[in-house]
Amino acid sequence: MSAENAETERGDEAAVSERVQAFLSRNFPQIAMHGGSAGVEGVDVETGEVWLALGGACSGCGISPMTVQAIRARLPEEIAGVDTVHVDAGDDGMHL
Repeated sequence: MSAENAETERGDEAAVSERVQAFLSRNFPQIAMHGGSAGVEGVDVETGEVWLALGGACSGCGISPMTVQAIRARLPEEIAGVDTVHVDAGDDGMHL
């Protein structure tokens, strides 16, 4: 990969990351309202994969699996180029 292509890819990844973070804030305000957090850990524009982490009150929360399921279902529908969503749901090592 040329330096120019690598720079373009990093720019694309940053743009996707911003869109994903905006999606989370817009569609899942209850995460923050309940003392939790959701953030983008990584993006691979070539494979269409996004890695997210839930933290704060989300860690160990009984409804976090439902939140993760909703994020994984809706995110690829709303963000072009996202095909697969990986979520680290907290400190217990649960990766969904």
